[in-house]
Amino acid sequence: MMYFGNNRSEVYRNTFRLWLSVLCLAALVVAGVSSANAADDLRLSVFDIDVTPEVGMHMAYDPVVRVDELALRCRGIILSGTEKPIVLCAVDWIGIANEGHDAFRRTLADAAATTVDRVAVHTLHQHDAPACDFTAETLLRDAGVGELARYEGGFARSVLERLAQAVSEAFQKSQNVTHIGFGEAAVREVASNRRIPGPDGKIKAVRYTATRDPALRAEPEGVIDPQVSLLSFWNGEKPIAVLSYYACHPQSYYRMGIPSPDFPGIARFIRQQAVPSAVHIHFNGAGGNIGAGKYNDGSHENRMALAVRLADGMKGAWDNTERFEITGRDVSWSSVAAALPPARHLDKEKLLADLNDPTNAERSRAAADKLAWLFRCENGHKVDIGMLSIGDARILHLPGELFVEYQLAAKRMRPDLKVMMAAYGDYGPGYIGTEVAYSEGGYETSDRASDVAPEVEHVLMDSIRRLLEAQSPSKSAEK
Repeated sequence: MMYFGNNRSEVYRNTFRLWLSVLCLAALVVAGVSSANAADDLRLSVFDIDVTPEVGMHMAYDPVVRVDELALRCRGIILSGTEKPIVLCAVDWIGIANEGHDAFRRTLADAAATTVDRVAVHTLHQHDAPACDFTAETLLRDAGVGELARYEGGFARSVLERLAQAVSEAFQKSQNVTHIGFGEAAVREVASNRRIPGPDGKIKAVRYTATRDPALRAEPEGVIDPQVSLLSFWNGEKPIAVLSYYACHPQSYYRMGIPSPDFPGIARFIRQQAVPSAVHIHFNGAGGNIGAGKYNDGSHENRMALAVRLADGMKGAWDNTERFEITGRDVSWSSVAAALPPARHLDKEKLLADLNDPTNAERSRAAADKLAWLFRCENGHKVDIGMLSIGDARILHLPGELFVEYQLAAKRMRPDLKVMMAAYGDYGPGYIGTEVAYSEGGYETSDRASDVAPEVEHVLMDSIRRLLEAQSPSKSAEK
């Protein structure tokens, strides 16, 4: 009996251990499923702040004399549920360059608890708007230049403080993303190529964004990308963010002393009113050699006409949108660090002499602008070329005033994918032409406008190709 009793107790103990093991295993399975579901969850946070300078502050060209109804915005999204958060940001300024661009990316990265290489900051390039370049600002201060004009960075630093706070608060209002949408449509009678070739293949004239010469407006539209692309994020049936991409200089008229988001900002506003549940964020594509000059003589009423045409294209893309289910596993970020070759015309000794010339503040500022980029290149600085992969969509993020040929080439590389491009990232290099464009002449590839060498095409096209030809959305390109 004693033996039977001991054996029965052992059976009870073993049975208890078995059930305990089963329960623990079940708990682990449940936890594992929960973790897997959490890993699949994709969440989106939106930030949006006013970045309009006050009366008396200096913009890219002129001090502010009046502030009107439409504000300049700094808007963006944070995608969480991926390996690390991804941040995309668009700013209604003419350009953010060099250490200014570094500071914006670093601020966003810190606030979003991610790494700088997973942050993309772009401007829309409106001209009645501020500029930011902390490297040039330091050079001017060290040289004792008192009139910093567009390079005075106090306002930009105040924006960075508010931006960090806005991103922190955005996380508290994040939403699930269940679907993405993609749509495209043609924009009619807005974009035209700025570079008018003569019979010898050289550029005979530049058709600027406000062209009063009817003969230049009568020239063919030229090489453009007429498509506006929309990438939308949805929580069930509710759209929560719409990102639009279109390549064109955004000016209708400027030098008014009135901060303005110009016609892309008005188009964005129109679409925001039509789809109010979603924050609308616009990115300028590779529009360095593209403007509205064929369809714009600078008359003030043309601003609204151009805005309505762009908004009509955005509506067409919205109406054409197809939605797809999405999870965090369908989203990835990859980047390539590229060393852009500095232009051979950048004569450091001459630029330093101009910088330190006490008789001409304007010349000093122009020299600081170019020296800032040259010093960065000499110090081994590399520009991050980033790409967001989400489903079969690819969004490329590039620097400078990029020629549209880069955007068109990227789309041709992967016709099986939905390829979009945002340019006007780091504004340090200025215009970035194709290799042949530097031998054709014209403003965009002149010593005044472009601070990179013709070989830049090979560097950027190689970077774009490496990103687009990656084997899978989750595979990062080698840095």
